[in-house]
Amino acid sequence: MRIQWTLYFKMLAGLFAVLNPLGAVPLFASLTQARTGAERRHIARVASCTVLVVLAVAAVGGEPLLGVFGISLASFRIGGGILILLMAIAMLHAKRSGAKGSAEESAEAVERQDIAVVPLGLPMLAGPGSISTVILYRHQAKGALTLAAIAVIICVVALSVYLILNFATPLISRLGKTWLNIINRVMGLVLASLAVEFIAEGLIDFFPILANGAR
Repeated sequence: MRIQWTLYFKMLAGLFAVLNPLGAVPLFASLTQARTGAERRHIARVASCTVLVVLAVAAVGGEPLLGVFGISLASFRIGGGILILLMAIAMLHAKRSGAKGSAEESAEAVERQDIAVVPLGLPMLAGPGSISTVILYRHQAKGALTLAAIAVIICVVALSVYLILNFATPLISRLGKTWLNIINRVMGLVLASLAVEFIAEGLIDFFPILANGAR
């Protein structure tokens, strides 16, 4: 059985871009500036576990849930693609998408004692965009090897969330806000490409003649 490394790398890059843990570094640093090192590590660990659980649940139960509500995968592809595209546009302008939480939620989080699950893990990291991406990737999975690859990808992304948040303070001091914004824009470009692909696939499902015309 041939291993589709290109497909797996594309899934990993796409999911990492949607989660964008580097974009959460400034907020994480500001919310935890009064915490001890042990407390920051605990918050990073719980946030990454939240990401792991939410994405795993989305992979297992996301598509059946769409069936319960009578939502076709084609319409979900288009809707999810539009949502991800809006997130990408916000990232290209070095702004935070409203899908990852509002300014009011961030202000409320400052006063919260436990910020690891809400708003950090959900919806800032594992938000609607990443949940949509996992559901669509899960539908594309053909065979046990691809399913196992998606599980590994989710674990790798959750681990990257922990490592990046755990080293948030050194990252800010070494890279600075300018370089973080540059990386954020690059992730936005990757995300925009992914969003266009989802929208195109959804339109082809709705209008098969588009696929014939493209040949």
